[in-house]
Amino acid sequence: MNPMPLNRREALMLGGAAALAATAAPRLAAAQTAAATTGPFKQPKLPFAESALAPTISAETVGLHYGKHHKAYFDTLNKLVPGTPYESMTLAEVVVKSATNKDTAIFNQAGQAWNHDLYWEQFTPGGPKAPQGQLAAAIADAFGDQAGLVKATTEAAGKVFGSGWVWLVADAGKLSLVGSSNADSPFAHGGQPLFGIDVWEHAYYLDYQNRRPDHVKAVLETIVNWSIVSDRLGA
Repeated sequence: MNPMPLNRREALMLGGAAALAATAAPRLAAAQTAAATTGPFKQPKLPFAESALAPTISAETVGLHYGKHHKAYFDTLNKLVPGTPYESMTLAEVVVKSATNKDTAIFNQAGQAWNHDLYWEQFTPGGPKAPQGQLAAAIADAFGDQAGLVKATTEAAGKVFGSGWVWLVADAGKLSLVGSSNADSPFAHGGQPLFGIDVWEHAYYLDYQNRRPDHVKAVLETIVNWSIVSDRLGA
């Protein structure tokens, strides 16, 4: 079955997605092979051990978050797409096209699968402990410094009602923070996310209970691989 044709806006969006994916693929491929999934969409394996993010994110939380929640998005998506044009698309194409078409059932699963691929990849161990170079300059311009970014992101996370995400987004090199609900993301609407902090309760409740701000602050200060975020700015 031939995929649905993309309009010009979607094609431009997906050109950025391809560049973003190209920066992530070598690291993920070098770390581990794809997880066993039945269907056209494969959940990448974690590029680190489940215990690698502790104590900021415990092995128990990673096991539940990745092994149950993230996996379920891929499993459900693979059950929904057979016999539809989405079956022949890449995951990024499904996110954009289902958002445009308002195919909510498909979008919820594809969006969360894509969001989590970006999420886990940004925690790959290694890299500088603080933003450097062009990224540091852009952060300084938008937030003053890294501490200002952490403070602003924590505040933005508190404004996301219920389940959702907080994203650092680049637009022509200028940075801003965007909150989204449920499976939504700036990428689905043409944005360029540099990092995404998951503020669904399954991302932090075992470790932080209802202290969402503490979780967001700890993540940004201790486990983000800033070289990966910087690569996304240049993508």
